[in-house]
Amino acid sequence: MSSPTLLFSPSSSLLITKPSSGLTKRRAAVRCSNEPALSVSHEEEGSEMVGRRRALVSATAAACGASVLGFAGHGMAATQGLLAGRIPGLSDPDENGWRTYRRPDDKSGGHGVGWSPIIPYSFKVPDGWDEVPVSIADLGGTEIDLRFANPKEGRLFVVVAPVRRFSDIIDDDATIEKIGNPEKVITAFGPEVIGENVEGKVLSSATSEHSGRTYYQFELEPPHVFITATAAGNRLYLFSVTANGLQWKRHYKDLKQIAESFRVV
Repeated sequence: MSSPTLLFSPSSSLLITKPSSGLTKRRAAVRCSNEPALSVSHEEEGSEMVGRRRALVSATAAACGASVLGFAGHGMAATQGLLAGRIPGLSDPDENGWRTYRRPDDKSGGHGVGWSPIIPYSFKVPDGWDEVPVSIADLGGTEIDLRFANPKEGRLFVVVAPVRRFSDIIDDDATIEKIGNPEKVITAFGPEVIGENVEGKVLSSATSEHSGRTYYQFELEPPHVFITATAAGNRLYLFSVTANGLQWKRHYKDLKQIAESFRVV
């Protein structure tokens, strides 16, 4: 009598015992990634047994579906409120196909005991941009509050950092002007965005005001990136929009519009 063969499917965490030919005892085991193994043993003849085994595997896999899809190792972790379906805080497209994201008031986030809730921010993106998980192991640390991306157009992230990390004399009513002028801000914080010194990389800078709040806006190259900086409460906000060379060439206008849409509300 030949020995049974074990088949393992990494995409669904299914362990199935392949039976030998003829009448013999078959065993099928299905295991969720975070649940005990479920086993069923019975004796049936050839085709009838195969049909029942397939039904068993399908039903148990469906029951495990939520667990498997939510497991970080499968790239579907529900991080910082990212759930299947509609993204919290993201509006429906407007008449031009653009969506507005507003940070939910109850979204988790913060930088230690004693810090006040993060003042919400908003920005606009074309339809097709989606939130992506922010990992605790992210190179930007816990100060990266949000990431969005469109694989064909570019990506963005928002850094929300305590101002006391940079200055002990700024109170809980920070403004970007108190932190410094545009040159000082991009020199100090640009390296946190691009990972290197910004000397010789700043193509342009501008200052704008919306609802009494000042925003510094920069374009850097290389790498291709727009940075918008402002401050509110006891935090500094850095909004970065970037893309590769081809994306930058094709979608420059939209990427710039995204960068200029950033507001602390």
